Amino acid sequence: MPNLKSAKKRMRQNVVRHDRNVQVRTRVKTARRSMMEALEAKDAEAGQTALRTYSSVLDKAAKLGVIKKNTAIRRKTNAANGLRKIA
Repeated sequence: MPNLKSAKKRMRQNVVRHDRNVQVRTRVKTARRSMMEALEAKDAEAGQTALRTYSSVLDKAAKLGVIKKNTAIRRKTNAANGLRKIA
């Protein structure tokens, strides 16, 4: 346990940030799962809406710093290429 006041505050901040990061990562995984289900079903319309949602979630995660910007770009590109293959 920390002894300094600033260390105690830093510990509280880390707990809050960890919880937020877990929530964001869960949102990303859920959006990715719905995107993959649409691609496996070869449903172009559901894929379009899933891609839009997935892109939005990835951008928000990158903005918060949970994932890196280039990681979000790469994942969006791969998802769009997968959707292009079935369309």
